[in-house]
Amino acid sequence: MQQDRLGDRAEQAGSVREAAGELRDAYARIDMLINNAGVMYTPQATTADGYELQFGTNHLGHFALTGLLLDRLPASPASRVVTVSSAGHRMGGPIDLDDLDWRTRPYDRTAAYGHSKLANLLFTYELARRLPAGGPPAVAAHPGGSDTTGSRSAMAHSSAITRAAFAAIRPLLLQSPGRGALPVLRAATDPGVRGGEFYGPRGFQQSKGYPKVVRSSPQSYDTSLQGRLWALSQDMTGVAFPA
Repeated sequence: MQQDRLGDRAEQAGSVREAAGELRDAYARIDMLINNAGVMYTPQATTADGYELQFGTNHLGHFALTGLLLDRLPASPASRVVTVSSAGHRMGGPIDLDDLDWRTRPYDRTAAYGHSKLANLLFTYELARRLPAGGPPAVAAHPGGSDTTGSRSAMAHSSAITRAAFAAIRPLLLQSPGRGALPVLRAATDPGVRGGEFYGPRGFQQSKGYPKVVRSSPQSYDTSLQGRLWALSQDMTGVAFPA
């Protein structure tokens, strides 16, 4: 039954499959995979496959790409799968796996973004458990408050009150894009990294500063939720990870 459902989805996530195919054709070995594509606070929209845009882009795309390339990563701790989450994974309250596309409730772009970044962590922690000892660790990172074009563009979709608040706190809680990249770089290159770790800035509210191992929300460590999301993600993308 599961294999039938996966087969039904085999034609979905076309752009991700195309990118994975090009990489597989070009490289027999991929030392590091950093999942960093993302959208933020978008108006309600769907992907080409019909899934809510933020969840589809921020989580399902990463899930599919990782599954399609995992066998190209060497069985070594120096190889990595790094998925970029966000401090915003705490926003939006409990994730509703029965309504990931927001069909039965009013759309909340902030909550949808938070849930997509929570999904990044649920995926990372589940993948870390599934990967064999001595293989490539799966880790996550977040940039804190990074003053990027993307974050400023996201504010354009927000209310006037949110934009005003963002302008007020920007000098206090945001750091340069270069500084914001440091947690990802540490997760990708530090030889002491262990699977299932989460790296972020060490400053107030994980907003600024040099990277360290940080804690994510209690919900992100729910192993039952991790397993349910994994099964749903396989069904939604048609990508089954290699054993």
